[in-house]
Amino acid sequence: MMPESFDEPALLQGTHAGRNKLAIMQPYFLPYLGYFQLINAVDLFVVYDNIKYTKKGWINRNRFLLNGKDALFTIPIAASSDFLDVSQKSLANDYTKESGHILARIRQAYRKAPQFGQIYPVIESIFTHDNRNLFGFIFHAIRTIVQLLDITTELIVSSSLDIDHQSKGVLKVLAICQKLQADTYINPIGGIELYAGQDFRASGVNLYFHNMEVVAYRQAGTEFISHLSIIDVLMFNSLPQVKAMLQQFKLLEPADIIHTGEPKTE
Repeated sequence: MMPESFDEPALLQGTHAGRNKLAIMQPYFLPYLGYFQLINAVDLFVVYDNIKYTKKGWINRNRFLLNGKDALFTIPIAASSDFLDVSQKSLANDYTKESGHILARIRQAYRKAPQFGQIYPVIESIFTHDNRNLFGFIFHAIRTIVQLLDITTELIVSSSLDIDHQSKGVLKVLAICQKLQADTYINPIGGIELYAGQDFRASGVNLYFHNMEVVAYRQAGTEFISHLSIIDVLMFNSLPQVKAMLQQFKLLEPADIIHTGEPKTE
């Protein structure tokens, strides 16, 4: 039965994902669990390096748990034009000093967490990585966590693909799908209003949306806070537990008919 929604596309449970699955994402620094679930759910994961940097996004910042509340950490970047791609941005000249302050806050926040001894050295190695190019720095962080979680998905940098990089939206996504011979494209649930299933099927690609199931785990605070940086998940859960969490999501496919819940008119 097709579910009803209110002015939003209806969704169906996805059950027929193809054999060559692809996802594409912006580079985010130590993002939430769902980002790594998506990587693990596909065969090929493309990370955009030739996209514009956005100040208010999550490219160089994220949230962690400090004194029972969510707090923000931000990787400082050098002042430059607002119109540069992520790959053209660099870390700030005083990054070493500022990263020391961030690491001190992380130590303070998680020093009593059950996995601190195992995970903090990994996080420290990420923050002290010597690549000062913003994309290179973030890509190294993503790859480090992927390796830690034994995820075997191939990571691909978008600019390495021979496509028309001036194309936008669905056309660019489909161009990447065609180039990599993907028969299934999986997008985060937040992009549900951007893409239509029929547009993808017309190009021989099945479209699905990834929807993370929020499963509470024991944190330091009294109230569970979800969607924090992967740092939090790793600090409070063993690696086998985190690997199991990678499977806690649903793949949803767009319905062809949008039900708005409004009464039918004659």
